[in-house]
Amino acid sequence: MRAGGLEAALSPAVGGAQRWLALDGVDLLRHAPEGSADPLAMASFPLVPYANRIADGRFHFGGQDYHLPLNFGDHPHSLHGHGWQSGWAVTDQSDDAAQLTLVHRPDARWPWAFTARQHIALSADAIVLTLALTNDAEDDAPVGLGFHPYFCADADTRLQFAAQSLWLSTPDMLPERSVPADGLGDWSALAPVQGESLIDNVYGNWDGMATVARGDGLRLTLTASGADWLHVYRPPGSDAFCLEPVSHMPDALNRPDGMAIVAPGATHSLSMQIEIGKSDQVLPKSAAIA
Repeated sequence: MRAGGLEAALSPAVGGAQRWLALDGVDLLRHAPEGSADPLAMASFPLVPYANRIADGRFHFGGQDYHLPLNFGDHPHSLHGHGWQSGWAVTDQSDDAAQLTLVHRPDARWPWAFTARQHIALSADAIVLTLALTNDAEDDAPVGLGFHPYFCADADTRLQFAAQSLWLSTPDMLPERSVPADGLGDWSALAPVQGESLIDNVYGNWDGMATVARGDGLRLTLTASGADWLHVYRPPGSDAFCLEPVSHMPDALNRPDGMAIVAPGATHSLSMQIEIGKSDQVLPKSAAIA
């Protein structure tokens, strides 16, 4: 897919994932290795019908207990739904846009039927992705959505966003307690992304915008709708990090806030835009967030 100098490539069979996003040949998201069929090596992938973890794969809904299969190696929790582990069909395509569709029938991975549609569109300076799930079941169903983009990072890459809270996690990465949003470092002003500790935490009451300022002068602005939460995944010493706009916190089905409940035939959606521009200021030299 191309629009001006902006180019993206998709791998529908690999979780409906995006292989790369580049401007004039410069990678904006992590570039998937040639020939890779691992969704976790892609530039981005959709999260459906839930985002992040469900503790032990177990939850109670509508008077019934459910146990989902564990789908991430020896990790003790179910992770990110199964859209990222499924093949999607290309149902519409042009030079600068595409629609991918996933039709799910009830099985052990998820007990409710649904149809998910992912629309991806390029313009000369932006990519817009919309993920929509229609409940095809006969009863109400919980629905969670999100995107999992990997942004490129080097020592000069800075990040800024505004949120009201941060959830610290247990050792097995379930939310444990809420603290002020600067509990792992202050992202309210541009701060270096790279660090020596793991950040794999969700931020609550996110305002829907995040800025990535790169050392090469490019500035990426992520905006999202339908996503009150931003999950940040920053591996220590990595050359990529994730900003995941999501519709709910991890393990939401086992927590008071829950997930969206969608009636039969109704649709729930979430959208993400990444706009590319030039930095208009000299980035400050500040200490990395550890």
